[in-house]
Amino acid sequence: MDVQFVASVAPIVRDAKAASVFYTDALGLSFEGSDGDYVYTQKLDGTKHFGLWPLSEAATACFGTTEWPSEIPVPQASIEFEVADVAAAADELKAKGYRLIHEARTEPWTQVTARLLSPEGLLVAVCSTPQFHERSDATS
Repeated sequence: MDVQFVASVAPIVRDAKAASVFYTDALGLSFEGSDGDYVYTQKLDGTKHFGLWPLSEAATACFGTTEWPSEIPVPQASIEFEVADVAAAADELKAKGYRLIHEARTEPWTQVTARLLSPEGLLVAVCSTPQFHERSDATS
């Protein structure tokens, strides 16, 4: 698998308001974008995208429902790794015995993702994020 960079890191939050207060007031981060209760920045060195992802929205992205399934451990954070070929990376993970939450698919925001839980319970995606490549192509 050819991981190119960390595309995104997002704590998965149960209380969006409390999380926003912590990350903005206690840590001094600023978020320039939002989509509902999801807030994010793409101006934090070390990752292309840092967001506060409400659990209900993570559940919707993974399972199509706002409730996280009770039989699956609730993740504390999401980390996304950019790869050249999401379907091939997903197949490689399955061949190594890992169970995907979902196969490679295109999200409404145009990112292609396949997700699984890591052994320590993080929601991990192998992904391809077109806007990150458009931005780097424009600066090349």
